[in-house]
Amino acid sequence: MASGTFDIIHPGHSFYLNEAKKLGGPDAVLMVVVATDKTVKEHKRIPVIGEEQRCEMISMLKPVDEAYVGNENDPFKIVKEKKPDIIAIGPDQHFDPEALHESLLKEGLDIKVVKIKNYKKFELDSTCKIIRKIKNTHFDDDSLRDCGD
Repeated sequence: MASGTFDIIHPGHSFYLNEAKKLGGPDAVLMVVVATDKTVKEHKRIPVIGEEQRCEMISMLKPVDEAYVGNENDPFKIVKEKKPDIIAIGPDQHFDPEALHESLLKEGLDIKVVKIKNYKKFELDSTCKIIRKIKNTHFDDDSLRDCGD
């Protein structure tokens, strides 16, 4: 199982999910939990893309077998229901794997927690970098006329 915001999809997301799936071996099923809009607002910023659309986009990525929007009231709800063997923490996620494992044990879940350490570096390898580039790029009205409302 992997989790994240997955706001504006970029190569870092693909890399993280591919690495997460590899942890489970050749027959692995990768389940992904997408953070709710409320959770993203509390921990990061206002999401650009809504939770349902982010979940739909993640479900379309090659390594992903199942995708779910998280639960604001119980962050372990989907973990308890699905009982993954491994939870993968992304290289840019600020979770302490040992502390997360302890929290899971308190919930009666003995699940291995693995931090993905490698990361492919790209110019636009985070949602914040993409937002910053868009914000600093001047687009004239003609380039946006076919966007619709």
